[in-house]
Order: sequence, then C-alpha cells, then structure tokens
Amino acid sequence: MAQMRNRVSDIARFPMRLQAFMAKCGVGSRRGCEALIQQGRVMVNNRIVRELGTKVNEDDIVQVDTETIELADRLYYIALNKPRGYVCTNYDPNEDKYARDLIDIRENSMLFNVGRLDKDSNGLIIFTNDGDFANKMMHPKYEVEKEYIVKLDKEIVIDDLTRALDGIYIDLPRPYRIRRYDLMPRTKEFVRITLIEGKNREIRKIFSYLGYEVKSLTRIRVGCVELGDLKPGEWRNLTREEVGGLLSGKDNSRKGGKKRYQQRRGEDGNRD
Repeated sequence: MAQMRNRVSDIARFPMRLQAFMAKCGVGSRRGCEALIQQGRVMVNNRIVRELGTKVNEDDIVQVDTETIELADRLYYIALNKPRGYVCTNYDPNEDKYARDLIDIRENSMLFNVGRLDKDSNGLIIFTNDGDFANKMMHPKYEVEKEYIVKLDKEIVIDDLTRALDGIYIDLPRPYRIRRYDLMPRTKEFVRITLIEGKNREIRKIFSYLGYEVKSLTRIRVGCVELGDLKPGEWRNLTREEVGGLLSGKDNSRKGGKKRYQQRRGEDGNRD
C-alpha cells in the first residue's frame, strides 16, 4: 500500500510557535511538546526556552534533549497490531521491547504512538509523525471511539456493566465510564467494550473494582480504523480515507439488538 507522502516542509509557515514546529518535526503531540518545553528540555539557538508563546523562524536551530530536530519530509500514519509484552513508550531503561521497533521503516525514530496500550494488552495502535493529527486524536472533545474485546475470569453480570455505563469513581475526581458494551454470543466471559477518553488502564481498573480479573484485552478499533486481519507484530499504512475519517470523527460502530447492545441513558438505543 502506498505511503502517505505529504511534504510537511511545503506547508510550513514561519514564524511558527515552538510547540507547533516540534509537532511538525515528529516530536509528539502539541500538548506533549508543551510539556517538554516547560520541563526545560528544549533549546532554541543554544538557549533553553520555557515560554510556550515562543516563535521560531526557518533558520533557527531547535534541539530537544540536545538532539537537533528538523521538519519531516513525509507524514506517516501507521496501524500496528501491538503484541502483548511490548511497551508504547519510546524509551524506558527497564524495558527492551518497544512497539515502535516493529515498524521497519527508515524514519522509524520519528514515529510516536497516538494514545497507548499497556504492556499486558495487545491490538490496534496508531503511530504517526504528525503532531497536529495526534493532538486531535487524543483530545477528549473529538470523542474518538476505542473498542476492545475483553476476556474476564468469570461470567459477566449485566448489573455490573450498567454501573460502568453510569460511571464509577475509583481514584480520580472524574468517573471511569464505558460508552457502550456488546455481549458476545455463545460466550460468558467475553465482552466488547467501547470507550472515548481511555484513561490510564481504565478498563482494567473498572473491572477490578467490580470484582473481576481481566485475563486478556485486545483493542480492535480506533474510530473508523479496524484491526482487521493484521497479525501480532504486523503493521500497515492507513489509507487516505481512514486518515480523513479519523479527523472527521467517523467511526464503524455496529448497531445491535436491544438485548445485546447497551448504551448510556440519553444516547440512541435501549438498556435492559
């Protein structure tokens, strides 16, 4: 499949906000780049910069952790089936299996993951070097759906799923909440779960609070992009239609029957 080959440098306009420049260089999302600036890890022309309003010109030298960054020539949007045991962070001294390393392209080092899957989870995760794209995908206001297949250690109780729909306060001032669940036919321990925000280990925390142990967790969809037949460790480039669908908020939500397909009050559908 052809790679996305938009030239970032052709659409750059200077002067540019520092965090926007960093995002276009593939450092990370704009919010992630802002954090790096505030931590004092960014230098412009050999001077540490902490002000978020700083603007840079085309001939300025920008360094992150002493490494000079430049505008990327290509934009990449890649879907990876992350195997269990791999981490999504790009560096951790305690880890040796990085999901990004499974993507064997020359510009591998410029890629970063959009959202995360924890080490014990597997399935679909998107990598890119487009910081603006990543920022939109991760911002709660865009409500990008993430769908998972969850295997539990015992049969699921509908009342517990109803509690998760309404929201559960565990360790944050805001509730952990699923958007939708879908019981899978002929199984007792499997359930499809759809989230929007995806707080850190949200599904595991919800089911642990309700008295279950998550035996396996696989992400099968992000917005309009589905895992499909990608095998663990395999990757593919997203199509232009998929990238456009993610940016426009399109998804592939299935419509099910009243007894299987559950939603929160106020949304389309019924609750039993």
